Amino acid sequence: MSEQPLSDSRTDGLAPDEQRRTVRRRYAQIASDSSSCCGGSASTSDEELTQQLGYSADEDAAVAEGANLGLGCGNPNAIASLQPGETVLDLGSGAGFDCFLAAREVGEAGRVIGVDMTPEMVEKARDNVTKNDVNNVAFRLGEIEHLPVADGAVDVIISNCVVNLSPDKQQVFHEAFRALRAGGRLAISDVVLTAELPDDVHADPESVASCVAGASPIPEVERMLSEAGFEAIRVESDEESEAFISEWDADRDVSEYVVSATIEAVKPT
Repeated sequence: MSEQPLSDSRTDGLAPDEQRRTVRRRYAQIASDSSSCCGGSASTSDEELTQQLGYSADEDAAVAEGANLGLGCGNPNAIASLQPGETVLDLGSGAGFDCFLAAREVGEAGRVIGVDMTPEMVEKARDNVTKNDVNNVAFRLGEIEHLPVADGAVDVIISNCVVNLSPDKQQVFHEAFRALRAGGRLAISDVVLTAELPDDVHADPESVASCVAGASPIPEVERMLSEAGFEAIRVESDEESEAFISEWDADRDVSEYVVSATIEAVKPT
């Protein structure tokens, strides 16, 4: 790891609109093909990958087939401490796997809202509502920089390897703060930068869409959360995530540059 301070994530050569189009195109294909976002190794089974991400066999079995696309870098529900009756918002909900797990925790008195900017993903997630026979989960089309929810509408915000994909992460955290009720909490899994990325990775649209080039160093994540108004900020890296991150790119070992992390914060009362 470099001993010099790391710069914030940068996507040289990619304008924000171009970055969004690249990400949307990639995840539309994933929704249509039901393939993983990051390739992976033929030697790693879906069950093994799910366990590496922090999900139990019970959690994997509790959700109907088609919702778990192996897109994450952790298990945000494991740190969210969800309670019955709470309202949960999932940023970049994909096919709905984390939403359906959250629905089990909050129960019939609770509610889960998933937001995703890819129409194909939202359509797939809505189909999965029927497959999972739940009535407390809804999916909305929208960008996480402009959340389609009212002010102070949710108790908990979760997300799984999505914030790094945004070209305006500060705006994402401002929106998360707005959507949370006073005392509400943020509990997300994402990747953080641990070493300077090569210039060609910064300029590569596929590296942005595959959760690498958009990663920020931990101090920058902490700064953005604080600037948005959050308190009790805690960002902890997971060095064991090298086991699956090292398989994200066939040409290089990106675990030399990024690592999975849990990111927690609270909106003051």
